[in-house]
Amino acid sequence: MPIIHITKTAVERLPLPEKGQVDYFDDTMKGFGVRVSRTVKTFFIMRRVNGKLVRAKIDTADKITAEKARKQAEGMLSDMGKGNDPNDVKREKIRLAEDKAKEITVADLCAEYIERHAKKFKRSWEADERLLNIEIIPTWGKRKAAGITKRDVTLLLESIIDRGTPAMSNQVLKITRKMFNFAVERDILPHTPFTGVKALAPNNSRERTLTEAEIKTLWESIGNAAMSDEIRRALKLVLVTAQRPGEVTGMHLRELDGHWWTIPAERAKNGQEHRVYLTDMALELIGDTTGKGFTFPTPHQAKEHPIDAHAMPVAVRRNLERPLTDKKGKPLFGKDGKPATENRLEVDKFTPHDLRRTAATFIGSMGFMDEIIDAILNHAKKGVIATYNRHKYDKEKQQALEAWERKLTSIITGTESNVIPMRRKAAMAE
Repeated sequence: MPIIHITKTAVERLPLPEKGQVDYFDDTMKGFGVRVSRTVKTFFIMRRVNGKLVRAKIDTADKITAEKARKQAEGMLSDMGKGNDPNDVKREKIRLAEDKAKEITVADLCAEYIERHAKKFKRSWEADERLLNIEIIPTWGKRKAAGITKRDVTLLLESIIDRGTPAMSNQVLKITRKMFNFAVERDILPHTPFTGVKALAPNNSRERTLTEAEIKTLWESIGNAAMSDEIRRALKLVLVTAQRPGEVTGMHLRELDGHWWTIPAERAKNGQEHRVYLTDMALELIGDTTGKGFTFPTPHQAKEHPIDAHAMPVAVRRNLERPLTDKKGKPLFGKDGKPATENRLEVDKFTPHDLRRTAATFIGSMGFMDEIIDAILNHAKKGVIATYNRHKYDKEKQQALEAWERKLTSIITGTESNVIPMRRKAAMAE
């Protein structure tokens, strides 16, 4: 068998055989080698254990360096010299993992996923926790995680679609698949039931924007909607500032300085501090901040937190399909037997994020450049632009948002807009 000195460079230069496989052994560490096949190069060790020749895999060269493989080989060969078969150790590890998997419930797995992964790596971990508490634990919580099958997954996703929430079906798939992959990575489970499972509902592109007529209707109807004053003002502020709903609801007094609102990096979705110009309309919606911490505080007096980021979308959904009741509070039903509802907002289905998109679209329609709109939205720059263009566009953001305020005022009051599109301004200047 060929002998080489196993290094990163040496392994990379080993030719792939046209057929079969070739073992190369190290010239300084007896029993340490690399097997080369037509598709992969794999580090291994070989030594007699209790009179029996034992071969054990370390890892493939695309996953581990030659130096790390050598270090692992040294320890494994030493253990083999003491009579320990690494393959037996591996099998025992798998058996213990399978035994553990037989005991852990889905509720246990949800808790470990949130604590060990979501809280560490996801800003939106609370959204994951809420989804699991609502969609997974009531159905699977008491079941053994190892007992969940691919069929169980399909039936769960179908049941969510059948109740009329296809988008939630896709979100459940996304989060629970990640959770079970996490379990496999941590040797909690030997496999995941999500292998080969695809989304059962179409992922519709997010392109909903409100028309001028819808904006006027919503602005007027929201006063009669069944929601708190904080949520009403926060929804309007999303439309006025074009900021993310969660960043609006989390606004704190310390972030405000006159006409400027600075969203700190730890609250911004892209992790970059963001300055937002506040027009007079925005300041009116924020209102008196005297003695306040959070601009939109939670109704729970004992807690000093902002209203939950999901309060706005929940309030919107409930008012788009508000159940009708009789004088005694009993639900009414339509001719089709389904619960009767009314649309308190008087516009077609939308989400709070659609208000942000609507504002950006109108600002674009007034002739402002994409770079300015991206600056308003706090979209991260990409490529060379991210490296060389450090301009923050504060002046341009102020001009754009003031123009949008004038346009919005004309929409909600029904008066003619005095906004001159940027393209027309340029033509007039010429």
